[in-house]
Amino acid sequence: MTETDIAIVGGGLAGATAAAMLGRAGISAVLVDPRPTCSPDFRCEKLGGPQLETIRKTGLYNVVGHASTLDHHVWTERFGRLVDKRPSDQHGVLYHDLVNAIRRAVPAAVPLMAAKATGLATSDDRQTVMLSNGEQISARLVILANGLNCGLQHALGIEREVVSRCHSITIGFNVSPADREGFAFPALTYFSESWAARMAYLTLFPIGNDMRANLMVYREMDDPWLSRMRQTPELALQEIMPGLTRLTGRFTVEGPVKIRPADLYVSHGYRRAGLVLVGDAFSTSCPAAGTGTSKVFMDIERLCNVHIPSWLATPGMDTRKISQFYDDPLKRACDENSYRYAFELKSLSIDTSLISHLRRWARFLARRGVGTFRPLRQVFNGRAVPQN
Repeated sequence: MTETDIAIVGGGLAGATAAAMLGRAGISAVLVDPRPTCSPDFRCEKLGGPQLETIRKTGLYNVVGHASTLDHHVWTERFGRLVDKRPSDQHGVLYHDLVNAIRRAVPAAVPLMAAKATGLATSDDRQTVMLSNGEQISARLVILANGLNCGLQHALGIEREVVSRCHSITIGFNVSPADREGFAFPALTYFSESWAARMAYLTLFPIGNDMRANLMVYREMDDPWLSRMRQTPELALQEIMPGLTRLTGRFTVEGPVKIRPADLYVSHGYRRAGLVLVGDAFSTSCPAAGTGTSKVFMDIERLCNVHIPSWLATPGMDTRKISQFYDDPLKRACDENSYRYAFELKSLSIDTSLISHLRRWARFLARRGVGTFRPLRQVFNGRAVPQN
């Protein structure tokens, strides 16, 4: 029996971040994951905006920065027209590179138990985690960061409700210019030209020396267009974005085309003594909305910086304590925003109503106005206008 204060089940982004934060804070913790390192997995590939401020609060900003590639500026297209060239803080990084960088930042005082968690018993005082190698862990608190795996949750009576099956599909691939050394833009966000394309946007951004592409679409997995995307990706992209090559020039798709559907689900019956669910173990988000990593880092930052130190200061780990995490106003606001924006973006992208058409044109005009006056503001403020 291994005794600790915190047992973290799952060594993905959420679990690795929790292990690094708790270890750096001197809190006794154990990380449980059957893999010594994170294997390649098509998940989060870009960080930016408000996510970076939350990452700063975890103390891992430099770790993330060293593992990623900053784009500095991004071009924005709407309705086939270039409308803006703006400064950007987007960091491109492959998911497994991000997770492994954070794992390397976990202090040696937090051991990795290379096994699978096969059972879990909870109480108001101590919890027991059973492992596939026959060992057991006794902990005051268990952080369930096991992502889409649901065996442990179901065994405890925690159920998942799918609220939107195949809500969106993310497609990932690399692109290279066909007849020149590089692209004219440092990064590009290309929004749907028409609702009929059934897409939200294409984003092109650097990761190392590669130009990575993430395409967000709203289709079923048996849609024939997905087969064309796998077999003849350049033609499939031209089919739904006829104006793309006016900005990119001719290009080729390199490497495998990865396709990942996303269901939206929420958990029920999760308020239990001695146990917290974080990240995808609690609820999923839409990759097109770009809020998944925000939810993960918000969960872990609030849990490790605020709630766990407070909980460990007094005996017990009852449901009253655990509920403080789920009722945390910052966490709840982040979860609610993620859920709401997932449906708003889908409606804005593919809905055929007059209101949706007007909203799309309003966004186009707003962004075009911002892009038109940005160079003037930069000159007025004494800054050079970026060409790329």
